[in-house]
Amino acid sequence: MDNFSFSVFPNENFLDMRLYQYGWEQCSPLHSFGPFIRNHFLFHYVISGRGYLDSTDRNGVTHRYVLGADQGFLICPGQVNTYCAHKSDPWKYVWLEFDGLRVAECLNSAGLDISQPIYQSPNTAQARSMRDTMIYIAEHSDASTLHLIGHLCLFLDALIQSSATRRTPRGGQLKDFYIQEAVTYMEHNYHRELTIEEVADVCKLNRSYFSKLFKENMGCPPQEFLIHLRLSKAAELMKGTRTPIGDISLSCGYPNQLHFSRAFKKRYGVSPREWRLQNSGRGKG
Repeated sequence: MDNFSFSVFPNENFLDMRLYQYGWEQCSPLHSFGPFIRNHFLFHYVISGRGYLDSTDRNGVTHRYVLGADQGFLICPGQVNTYCAHKSDPWKYVWLEFDGLRVAECLNSAGLDISQPIYQSPNTAQARSMRDTMIYIAEHSDASTLHLIGHLCLFLDALIQSSATRRTPRGGQLKDFYIQEAVTYMEHNYHRELTIEEVADVCKLNRSYFSKLFKENMGCPPQEFLIHLRLSKAAELMKGTRTPIGDISLSCGYPNQLHFSRAFKKRYGVSPREWRLQNSGRGKG
């Protein structure tokens, strides 16, 4: 009881930002986890002690990072990773597993990604304020879902503001307008055949420039964002309704159910049918 706390978020009906699991742990010496691949983002903040992270970069090359108190590490979806506590000074950490359509954008602003997973801050007070927000989430699993999502937003804001690798936004209000217009258009038209050329045309931008601008601002290419949007909508429908999977596939922009199943399994690690079985009722997020 004094060494470990773990909770599962009870509600999936959030697309922009979503919690899955969260907790804290005082690890025993050499306690390790992995090799493992996550379906969502996972962030650990080291409260005390030491340990190491082995994780692959975007080219599949494994790097080892040694971490201590007031540092953190990010694990990205699809990334092979292992982390292990020190043999004589094992770490204690708090962690959040989260995802959502806006999450990659936030992590990009913090300067964290698959090839730069290590968090540190030049301002220890700011870092510990972020840590306290994470601990608050971990210790208030009985709070309302909106309350916890609000604190997830506070955590992500604190992560951006305190990160030593924070990226200063470039451009200005006009570029922000283009991105918002593109996101809104995709949210309104994801259910039908939709190309990135069409979205770029709506924004009155050249496709290559639009794709570059979108990735800089959102942390992922527009095609990846559209796939994520469609699959998130599909997951929401599979959990909240009894609509046949074939109909959900069609309503989320996949007229070919086989293509939908392949894309869904690539994103979530299991087939749509298996995911629905695992997530019926109050199942894990």
